[in-house]
Amino acid sequence: MPPEQDFERAWLAKLASRLDEVAGEEIQQGVMQGSEALSSATRRQEVIDWTRNAMARLDELLSDEDRQAVLLGCACHYPKSGLQPMRVKYAETGDVGLVHRMLQEQFETFLRNTLELREAIIAEIVSRGWGAAGRLQGDTIIATKIPKSGNLLQYLREEDPVKKRQHYCHCPRIREVLMTGATISPTYCYCGAGFYKGIWEEILQKPVRLELLKSVLAGDDVCAFAIHLPTED
Repeated sequence: MPPEQDFERAWLAKLASRLDEVAGEEIQQGVMQGSEALSSATRRQEVIDWTRNAMARLDELLSDEDRQAVLLGCACHYPKSGLQPMRVKYAETGDVGLVHRMLQEQFETFLRNTLELREAIIAEIVSRGWGAAGRLQGDTIIATKIPKSGNLLQYLREEDPVKKRQHYCHCPRIREVLMTGATISPTYCYCGAGFYKGIWEEILQKPVRLELLKSVLAGDDVCAFAIHLPTED
């Protein structure tokens, strides 16, 4: 996202667009009511309160399938340029295991060269199955989000489960929710799941199905998703 773009306005625009596409204008307006003046400059408690109420409206008005479709479309995305070697290799071989290993190697290179983490920390991250690749189990990938990179070491050192959750999420809006002790529907976490949907649909050029397994909004230490890959008939 360009640095001059307002995070709140950009995310709200995606949410409004997806609501219109999935549920229609009337429901879009019902869910989005009160968001017109929100921006990154808005008092944070006001943003938290609006987000909690919007998710409650969304849960009330839409089916499970539709609200997941809305939030999946609001995600930040892995750069497509970094996925092209895997996309090309999958087109050549049809081998999910091979492209999964390529994605894992790319992730570990990121940890080593970009985040400049020590090998012991990298080994711990890999052992927990955190990161872009996740763990391949048959036709399913179990993907667990890595804690926000700027808070990673704090997360690993922290013993208080409440504080661990506060360090965890990549979304500034949800970190603020957790720091205030507010509750919000875990439906929101399908926004984070959309990151993985984008990865695997770009590589496979086929739709995948996402399932929320764990969420810091539900009291878990991590957010984890099952990515159900398409199977050949």
